Amino acid sequence: MTHAPFQSWAESAPRLIAVAAGRAPADTVIRGGQWVNVHSREVLPGHDVAIAAGRIACVVPDAAYCTGPDTQVIEAGGRYMIPGLCDGHMHIESGMLTPAEFARAVIPHGTTSMFTDPHEIANVLGLPGVRMMHDEALMQPVNIFTQMPSCAPSAPGLETTGYEISPEDVAEAMTWPGIVGLGEMMNFPGVANADPAMLAEIAATQTAGKTVGGHYASPDLGPAFAAYVAGGPADDHEGTCEADAIARVRQGMRAMMRLGSAWYDVATQITAITEKGLDPRNFILCTDDCHSGTLVNDGHMNRVVRHAIACGCDPLVALQMATINTATHFGLEREIGSITPGRRADVILTSDLVTLPIETVIARGRIVARDGKGLVDCPHLHWPDAARNTVHLGHALTAADFDIKAPEGANTARANVIGVVENQAPTRALKADLPVRDGLVEGTGDVCQIALVERHRATGGVTNAFVSGFGYTGAMAMASTVAHDSHHMIVVGTDRAQMALAANRLAEVGGGITIFRDGAELALVELPIAGLMSDAPAAEVARAADRMMAAMRDCGCTLNNAYMQHSLLALVVIPELRISDLGLVDVRTFEKIPVLET
Repeated sequence: MTHAPFQSWAESAPRLIAVAAGRAPADTVIRGGQWVNVHSREVLPGHDVAIAAGRIACVVPDAAYCTGPDTQVIEAGGRYMIPGLCDGHMHIESGMLTPAEFARAVIPHGTTSMFTDPHEIANVLGLPGVRMMHDEALMQPVNIFTQMPSCAPSAPGLETTGYEISPEDVAEAMTWPGIVGLGEMMNFPGVANADPAMLAEIAATQTAGKTVGGHYASPDLGPAFAAYVAGGPADDHEGTCEADAIARVRQGMRAMMRLGSAWYDVATQITAITEKGLDPRNFILCTDDCHSGTLVNDGHMNRVVRHAIACGCDPLVALQMATINTATHFGLEREIGSITPGRRADVILTSDLVTLPIETVIARGRIVARDGKGLVDCPHLHWPDAARNTVHLGHALTAADFDIKAPEGANTARANVIGVVENQAPTRALKADLPVRDGLVEGTGDVCQIALVERHRATGGVTNAFVSGFGYTGAMAMASTVAHDSHHMIVVGTDRAQMALAANRLAEVGGGITIFRDGAELALVELPIAGLMSDAPAAEVARAADRMMAAMRDCGCTLNNAYMQHSLLALVVIPELRISDLGLVDVRTFEKIPVLET
């Protein structure tokens, strides 16, 4: 069953007024619930919600006066009526799913509004890819708002992407119906240094009256941060400690606190509210990156709200940070984010505000999920062949492509090593003295090899370096065409032959994630769309992702959601060390550094 085109407030206003006044019957009435009012931060028992044309007509103690013989009555039975949950910053591609399948996965968890930045596909397919994401998003029975990606490449001069986003692309996208702003401005040094292209993108967004997303991944809260804020970004999700959250809200930004599959940044920042007493209306909860396994097994924004409450946050404040705060930030307070007249009728029925069971989900006035089961169709776009044929290596790789040659006559070599940090996006810049065998530098102990394989233009390029923190043992390799943000191919392994097998396998299937050990494939997640997403059902993708995570553990990795750590190792805008197709990058200085020190 597909959903009908959704009416604007202007189109539905006469009917809303007639229902509220009692001159016409409501389409639907939610009867006998406890109204969680996120504007006043109150729980008001004994209220009904009257709905017409997919919007809320009125919230009153007794809606019998606008209930007709054909009105659908949903019995709340004394349960809490809370607004549908909003994710203030996220990347659909991180779920390994298309917008339709992502919506299908999260609707039963109570997410009815998402603010998505499709900069992953922008790096692979450019503006046409963004348009595909935007168009499928608008087909869904819930609200998926798109932010136009700002940084492809994320750090010009330090990586090469499949496509580049220009200020002209941004200006064009601002005219599309589902665009609500500019995606996270990751090139924070560019903004702080008044780069003309970055400022042109921000200016085009502000001229269109839309919101500029931020991304300030630096601990420096001095002049560089001040310059970045002056450049226009209105929010930031890269904070990892209380001082970060406080600094952002004091400068007029919204602090977005994220709980994704691997990012656990709520507990360390929410003390700005729970202990320091800052105004919570300037804080927003988000996920940033959740893979399909998390969505299917653990939840989405309901998981984040529960976590915030477990961290000591008042449940009503936590709900504000996942509803009205988000809507207000994007200029959509009159459309979403609360159970009040004129807004889209996005309502959750739950029997407890702390454990937050998602019992009934109503979106645009229709029941879309009940007791964890989706009840609505999520239409698919036709994804063309150009979106499904994106892995081009140039030639079949061999073990020799992953050789790291030692200095002449050396028995050991001192290497710069990327150090993975569990549950955090930043890495550490480490050094290690590594053994040399047959003229090649080898990983040892917890240090293994990492390679960035160019896959957009078939150059055959392979950049090699070292990484630590995964704990892999035996002869193994893991490869992924999800490699934020350039989305070449990341290969991590302890054995060069296994690395070649894994890379060639992904070229064969058109993208995804694979793990090899001793010449055998342990797990494969096929992601044929841009090498980033699958249009298969979320549960099916999640099962493949679960097998992949199990294979990582079988190879010795004990990190929480280590796949997310793997996929971020090429993100050259988050300190400290990253790998790109151009070399090893020190993000503290935004300069390339040698893998081996002389």
